[in-house]
Amino acid sequence: MRTDPAATAAALLPLVGGPANVRSVAHCMTRLRLVLADPARADATALRAVPGVLGLVVEGDSWQIVLGPGVVTRVTAAFEERVRETAAPPAPAHPATGPGRSAAEELAARGAELREARRRRNATPLKTALRRVAAVFVPLIPALIGCGILAGVNGLLLNAGLLPWLTPALTAVASAFMALIAVFVGVNTAKEFGGTPVLGGAVAAIVVHPGVAKVTAFGVTLAPGQGGVLGALAAALLAAYVERWCRGRFPETLDVLLTPTVTVLVAGLATLYGLMWAAGTVSTAVGTAATWLLDTTGAFAGLVLGGLFLPLVMLGLHQALIPLHTTLIEQQGSTVLLPILAMAGAGQVGAALALYVRLRHAPSLRATIRSALPAGLLGVGEPLIYGVSLPLGRPFLTACAGGAAGGAFLGFFAMLGDRVGATAIGPSGWALFPLLAGDHGWPTLLALYTGGLLTGYAVGFTATWLFGVTEEVRAAATAGAPTGTPLTEPEAGPPASPGAPAPAPTR
Repeated sequence: MRTDPAATAAALLPLVGGPANVRSVAHCMTRLRLVLADPARADATALRAVPGVLGLVVEGDSWQIVLGPGVVTRVTAAFEERVRETAAPPAPAHPATGPGRSAAEELAARGAELREARRRRNATPLKTALRRVAAVFVPLIPALIGCGILAGVNGLLLNAGLLPWLTPALTAVASAFMALIAVFVGVNTAKEFGGTPVLGGAVAAIVVHPGVAKVTAFGVTLAPGQGGVLGALAAALLAAYVERWCRGRFPETLDVLLTPTVTVLVAGLATLYGLMWAAGTVSTAVGTAATWLLDTTGAFAGLVLGGLFLPLVMLGLHQALIPLHTTLIEQQGSTVLLPILAMAGAGQVGAALALYVRLRHAPSLRATIRSALPAGLLGVGEPLIYGVSLPLGRPFLTACAGGAAGGAFLGFFAMLGDRVGATAIGPSGWALFPLLAGDHGWPTLLALYTGGLLTGYAVGFTATWLFGVTEEVRAAATAGAPTGTPLTEPEAGPPASPGAPAPAPTR
């Protein structure tokens, strides 16, 4: 059944506290991402019950509603329009304190205090940093996907010698964004860290400007693009801090002139005489480390990476890997990590198929699998995670086992010198085929990547068939256990007792 974006948006808005409680709206491939002024005013249980909602991830004031690919774009547009139409002055975040408060108000205030205490306890610097870096790159994903697919199609045309009149134009269309991605990273970094977006973009543009070839730092002549997205990220981050330091230190009449000038000058010189060199060194180290890891411990590395990727997707932290993928593409022409990580989706598909076959008397679950499986085959695993495996518990673990097996398969052949890479990021699963790259030609790449997918499918299916369907899982699925169980991010993960449904949220 096709989702009505307007109806879904209308249902979601009051459940997140109304338009006055919504500070920002964004989306990625599958999630509507909201930043709420007062998370206590949102109703997680009711959100989970909205038709079309596949799951909920809560990270403090950031609420991520999983809707699935395609649907999320339409719902986000309808949601933004409804927020604009119904916006009203913000209401007080909590009932005022005082002796006249009712018992219900006292309990609500106490609950808000406990939630805030839990949020502070779980907001570790590392998790916070990863989320903020992810927030820089999530808005870039649509362009990365579009340009990546066009680059793959163009590569096939070039290799086949077809349409020679069109391939130069496709090359320009597909590569222009990647050539200037540093500027977009700079804009988003400044926006995320409290600076002026255009100043962040101006400083990050230095990284790709041809004129840097005339600058020498630490005895080395710089090259345009040196440091790549890591250099752009560092440059724009520094610009945001310099700008915030300048604000209020100059007279108001001069602030509009001096603050942008000082920001660009200080951050720009630091970028040329330090950050580009340092980021270039880090970028080279990332490429060297990835090559060494697969050449020496390929099977084990693939096992670990493929097995742990689903939990990263579940927590929304997989977006933090985008800078690493982009760095490897800049350094080596392709990222060898993406095909291995894509095996996690294969394990998820195998697990879902096993559940579909074994749980014949669970029509609601089987319907969810049928609707989510096409996206899973294309590498979008969140609908299957939140709608199928995670709520049932143990199948999530057996899906991870399938991903680990597929990753180990590709890692083993990488040790033999047959590495499989991807020329762009975004697509996964079967959608990754047009983007495959390697040293031994298309037939070898096709065979290796297909072998990895089939291994992931087979092990995910077998592990789920043998170990993933306990009596508890069968009873929960047959009884129509709710899918899309929401997660409070720091506490999210496979259930502590394998075979039991995921615990209900405490939020």
